[in-house]
Amino acid sequence: TIPCFPLQRITGQLRLERTLKLQPPAVGRAASQQFPNIETTLIFLAVLAFPAFLLGINQDRLKEKLTSRQMDSKWGGKSESINVTLNVEQACYTRDALAKALHARVFDYLVDSINKAMEKDHEEYNIGVLDIYGFEIFQKNGFEQFCINFVNEKLQQIFIELTLKAEQEEYVQEGIRWTPIDYFNNKIVCDLIENKVNPPGIMSILDDVCATMHAVGEGADQTLLQKLQMQIGTHEHFNSWNQGFIIHHYAGKVSYDMDGFCERNRDVLFMDLIELMQSSDLPFIKALFPENLQVDKKGRPTTAGSKIKKQANDLVGTLMKCTPHYIRCIKPNETKKPRDWEESRVKHQVEYLGLKENIRVRRAGYAYRRVFKKFLQRYAILTKATWPSWKGDEKQGVLHLLQSVNMDPDQYQLGKSKVFIKAPESLFLLEEMRERKYDGYARAIQKAWRKYAARKKYVQMREEASDLLLNKKERRRNSINRNFVGDYIGMEDHPELRQFVGKREKIDFADTVTKYDRRFKSVKRDLVLTPKCIYLIGREKVKQGPEKGQVKEVLKRRMEVERILSVSLSTMQDDIFILHEQEYDSLLESVFKTEFLSLLSKRYEEKTQGKLPLKFSNTLEVKLKKESWGPWSSGGSRQVQFIQGQGDIAILKPSNKVLQISIGPGLPKNSRTYDFPLEISDDSEFREWLSLAFSPCLPLDSAFSLFMTRPTLPRQLSGGSGKISQQPESLDFLKVPDQGAAGVRRQSTNRPPPAGGRPKPQPKPKPQVPQCKALYAYDAQDTDELSFNANDVIDIIKEGITFWLKCVAVHSTIFEIYGCTKPFKTRF
Repeated sequence: TIPCFPLQRITGQLRLERTLKLQPPAVGRAASQQFPNIETTLIFLAVLAFPAFLLGINQDRLKEKLTSRQMDSKWGGKSESINVTLNVEQACYTRDALAKALHARVFDYLVDSINKAMEKDHEEYNIGVLDIYGFEIFQKNGFEQFCINFVNEKLQQIFIELTLKAEQEEYVQEGIRWTPIDYFNNKIVCDLIENKVNPPGIMSILDDVCATMHAVGEGADQTLLQKLQMQIGTHEHFNSWNQGFIIHHYAGKVSYDMDGFCERNRDVLFMDLIELMQSSDLPFIKALFPENLQVDKKGRPTTAGSKIKKQANDLVGTLMKCTPHYIRCIKPNETKKPRDWEESRVKHQVEYLGLKENIRVRRAGYAYRRVFKKFLQRYAILTKATWPSWKGDEKQGVLHLLQSVNMDPDQYQLGKSKVFIKAPESLFLLEEMRERKYDGYARAIQKAWRKYAARKKYVQMREEASDLLLNKKERRRNSINRNFVGDYIGMEDHPELRQFVGKREKIDFADTVTKYDRRFKSVKRDLVLTPKCIYLIGREKVKQGPEKGQVKEVLKRRMEVERILSVSLSTMQDDIFILHEQEYDSLLESVFKTEFLSLLSKRYEEKTQGKLPLKFSNTLEVKLKKESWGPWSSGGSRQVQFIQGQGDIAILKPSNKVLQISIGPGLPKNSRTYDFPLEISDDSEFREWLSLAFSPCLPLDSAFSLFMTRPTLPRQLSGGSGKISQQPESLDFLKVPDQGAAGVRRQSTNRPPPAGGRPKPQPKPKPQVPQCKALYAYDAQDTDELSFNANDVIDIIKEGITFWLKCVAVHSTIFEIYGCTKPFKTRF
């Protein structure tokens, strides 16, 4: 989000920026005019004219507020205002305070504007990055280093509180077996700097000294040093010397020079200056000073130290509401060169950052801890008892979960409200098992979705293919609901065919078809369709060379998709189609013509942005290839005629230049594809499917009654009465009678025939398999189907392989089963 600044505010920012560049030297020159009476009343109006114009305030009022201030005093019930004239030093302080205030407030405005632009209406989790400036130890350290090091001391205290102190206290509260580890707590150093009373801290003493400073600041730093020696001189982390003091920070001893401490801490932005800025004609300048003078008039202005202390405490409060994670940076050298290692410096940093104590706590402690409820929510998927939710005590649920993954008991402890896991490897084990569970479920979802998407895609392809021939051509009964496979040859397993196709060309369709030449003789060709071309591949014997006599694949024809002029078909149920090209045509026959034409139509539309021309007629013309070259050479043409015949098999009768094809009627031209339901829950769905599949040859009621009739065993009829005879209770009389002693005698007197040699081995008995008898003829329409005629007896090798055997399983319709010991139970 980009913050939007109104034009007036942009103009105000530019004016203010120009003011900050001009004001300090301008006012400085005016205020430094030292007269014998040490007054600054003589200020050149021309010097203040431009800053006053940029700030939108009155020039005379600016002069007045920079050289004097109004003091309010109360005595009893009376109040009195006194106008005090400032000397040169006080005027410079006032000038600097105004410049600093303008700079700080415009910076805060920009930050606040960006935060408001990024603010969202709802609360949510966020990640913040705090880049710490770093601890500063120079040869001469002043007030700025003192403030920076104080902030770093506060941040180190948070680190100790959250990583060392809080962690050990948590073990004690949760009742975890634990041996305490000693560490240095720097809270005593923070109190030395920021304490208010008993004893007062360095910042409190500094603010007190600055408050008592008057016109001249000379000697204030020495006064501060004397007060520090008197009040905190005996502190174990404080030492003083003649020009300053030493603080024992967590990073080591730092000596601070007192020169300029009080001057830099003072903030003399009195109410007079705030009132002056609020009188500006510019709304932007006025908005930077929103103080209510009636309420805020009491009390003295805040100092730089008190502001930094407040901001540091606010930062600590914000961080304590979060879950901090730390990245500790080690400075290996002072030369800023690679491979330069100062061991003493690195050792010092490791010690004062508390890394040694932290590592000891981490090694002795537990790397992971989580409330029972959240732990169960995250890892409940690992066991059936905990998924989707654990019924019972949460602690027992956590124990059950840890025991189910065979985690060693010494790797975890259960507290009062949390589970503690010692080694990260144990946690990684849980995470890996969780990922595997989700991966398995994700794969199942992906599989189901891909199956659905693929099925939807192929149903759509089937519908598109059916729409090409709808109301134009009769359809075959067994092909209207056939699944589309595409590659019926298996091009990946035939590199001898793949060599003719481009390396990166996708195989849309591949099948072995029948091609008819100019004499209407049939020959097998491999028809391959890619997004770019149509290939016709044949086979020839090599006539010479080392491979003479071998049969090799030969590319007979290659046609670009966009060069196809049209495709011609008859209106009957035959499989003949003609590919028309500018040079000559190809007369082909394929049982998968509908699938081929749908894919060819799609590729043709992609190439030409137009529909593939399809011509339907019972008299088709085939243009032949030229046999010789010359101005009078001509390939000629042939004619294909289709007439109504009998049966589903086409009968071809060539006569001179005409090929006559006769074939019986198929499904009506308005037949459409029909999705057979996976689960037949109602007979009406099955009746509807039967009406589409068998309406041309059987009445609906006859077909349905045939499919729903269960096969029965042959029954014996008694005499001619037509009644079913009752079978006797015992069928022992049908067994072979006992041979008795005569039979034993015959077995003992049997002799082998003389001069027979070694007898012929007995043929192996044929395995007994279930068989079925077909009631109707069926033409295979796919590579994994079987063609058969009526009354054929078929061995059933495995139950539930083909579509029809599945029909036997559910409805016992098309087959009479012999030798089956149990009925089929396959659902489809």
